[in-house]
Amino acid sequence: MTTHRIRVGIDVGGTFTDAVAVDATTLELLGQVKVPTSHHHEDGVAHGIVEALDRLLEETGRAPEDVAFLAHGTTQATNALLEGDVATVGLIGIGGGPSAALTRRLAALGRLELTPGKTLPLVYAHVPDPDDAASVRRAAEALAQDGAQVLVATEPFSVDRPEGEQAVMEAARSVGLPLTAAHEITSLYGLHKRTRTAVVNAAILPRMLATADLVDASITKAGVGSPLMVMRCDGGVMSLDEMRRRPLLTVLSGPAAGVAGALMQERISEGVFLETGGTSTDISVVRRGKVAVRHATILGRKSYLNALDVRTVGVGGGSMVRIGGGKVTGVGPRSAHIAGLPYACFAAAKDLRDARLTTVSPMAGDPEDYAVLDAAGGRFAITMTCAANALGRVPEGDFARSDQEVARAALAPLAAALGVDTATAAARLLDAGTAQVEAVVDTMIRDYRLDKDTALLVGGGGGAASVTPHLAAVSGLEGRIARHSEVISPIGVALALVREQVERIIPGAGQEQILAVRAEAEAAVIAQGAAADGVEVEVTVDPQTSTVRAVATGATELRTQDRAHRADEAERLRTAAASLRTDPSRVTVLAGTPAHTVYGAEIRRPLRTTRHPVRIVDADGVIRLHVSDARVETTRVAEAPEVLARLVRETTSYGDGGVRAPAVRLLLGSRIADLSGVLDPQPLLALARSELDARGADEPVVAVLEVRI
Repeated sequence: MTTHRIRVGIDVGGTFTDAVAVDATTLELLGQVKVPTSHHHEDGVAHGIVEALDRLLEETGRAPEDVAFLAHGTTQATNALLEGDVATVGLIGIGGGPSAALTRRLAALGRLELTPGKTLPLVYAHVPDPDDAASVRRAAEALAQDGAQVLVATEPFSVDRPEGEQAVMEAARSVGLPLTAAHEITSLYGLHKRTRTAVVNAAILPRMLATADLVDASITKAGVGSPLMVMRCDGGVMSLDEMRRRPLLTVLSGPAAGVAGALMQERISEGVFLETGGTSTDISVVRRGKVAVRHATILGRKSYLNALDVRTVGVGGGSMVRIGGGKVTGVGPRSAHIAGLPYACFAAAKDLRDARLTTVSPMAGDPEDYAVLDAAGGRFAITMTCAANALGRVPEGDFARSDQEVARAALAPLAAALGVDTATAAARLLDAGTAQVEAVVDTMIRDYRLDKDTALLVGGGGGAASVTPHLAAVSGLEGRIARHSEVISPIGVALALVREQVERIIPGAGQEQILAVRAEAEAAVIAQGAAADGVEVEVTVDPQTSTVRAVATGATELRTQDRAHRADEAERLRTAAASLRTDPSRVTVLAGTPAHTVYGAEIRRPLRTTRHPVRIVDADGVIRLHVSDARVETTRVAEAPEVLARLVRETTSYGDGGVRAPAVRLLLGSRIADLSGVLDPQPLLALARSELDARGADEPVVAVLEVRI
């Protein structure tokens, strides 16, 4: 019997550190453990990480050498900023003449507010000539004497001319402090925003370096040979060395771990992920098989940090109901956890005897309209989880399931006060809570132009059952709770791919420049341990901002998954037909590869042109891509460049907005190469040729083209 190696994901939360072991071949969950997060240990959170790993290996009967992949996600960087626990930054501005005025203004970054009444600790020094090594050293030494614990060099236009910042870093190295240059953190224009991003990165650098060294040494001592990876805020992982350079990428990575789990384990291609805890719900989007990211707001200002677009609503499984005037007036934001009250639905039946409904102010300053039960067993909170259990919306085996009869008993006093039956009271409580979530979900569906007919709601987190099932019921959207929802975040860490994003502002970018950005991103993930043969790169060219963006992803090993389930032709056809909202008899197989099948239908509408929607379904029966109107053609690698040139020529549109090439996806082997981010035909075809390189001449290629209007 062969024992597969394992992938380990560890999620360091504010209270607990969760760890999971996932079979590296089948990707099935093998074990999970929970230990208290070791904030106050002399080794900090590193101690809890190693403790969780030790217990996980013991529980699953595995040895350290069985670990094929190890990654952890941490809230340490986020907490450091929220709590104001950061290092003093020594900022060295560079420039003479007009440039000097620009950089001297950056000293005002010391006014950035970390917490109420506490600003970012920053000291500033100026050097007119970066090549004057003696002057640079004096400036660096002066900053160190003023308390600087880390140094940042910044200069106007360093994106194009980094030599000045590099010279300052070299000259200042003798001071012995950690060093970083603004152009190393982001290559986008905008001196103030670029420097602000670099300064915030530097402020958390010393603390994150210390933790990284402790974790690395502890993991090595434990006998784990696989390199340690760290969760990024955009849903991927990076090497420990990369984290040492850019720790800011770990800020906001907590929500990213959950959606990464939904993306990889649940394999959703279009939908909304809701990670519900006790107090709040984090809402994020998966569109066309990718997480939605945007430049994050940090310390109240826009940064150049690409992070998951997550929107938080103050409603969770522990959110308490509020009443007034004989009706439910709201739910939350106060939760039973923060109020220090037990959930009524988890009480013993005898403890709810003689229950009397009353309203309280759970914490100083809260309104006095939160409903609680005073009963034989003490005071209990009436929560979203209580209502979900009363309605039977919490599935068997779920982390939040309680005895339904106890939950109904807990809701009975509320129902009496409202003058309705218990089921109606529970529904009204859930309506009030999910209404807040639904408003944000509707906004995100609209913002990202998701198709409501195919968008899926997936719930994760310990409180998933309190929000997602009811929201699906009232919204009409399809919804489900993720498997192992209570540990979806560490599962996401365990399954995450190595990711790197490279952005450049290149006015009038030609195909050679675009291919160079693509190659840089690909090389970066390979350098961090991704297997070269499995790297995928998505390139986007924004003509309005002249931004060329390449996002590369890859696994640290080429996974040959021997999943127990493979969907047969009939199952895949039914899945496609359901998504296309038509009968299977009206669905046609348009093309296919061993990994994917392309299904299409023809939709005729009165007074409108005929549409040809397409669904691409993988071997597991999961829809990997939705296209509302597409043209599909099959060819071979040898003929593909000529065929693609013809197809692009025939489907390129011209108008006041300029030239708009079609959105192209290529099915190659087990991959879907997404080239839809490029509007110019020539770079698009150059990227297509780069995808075809090194493939056999007779290998089939399926082109799916979506005409842009």
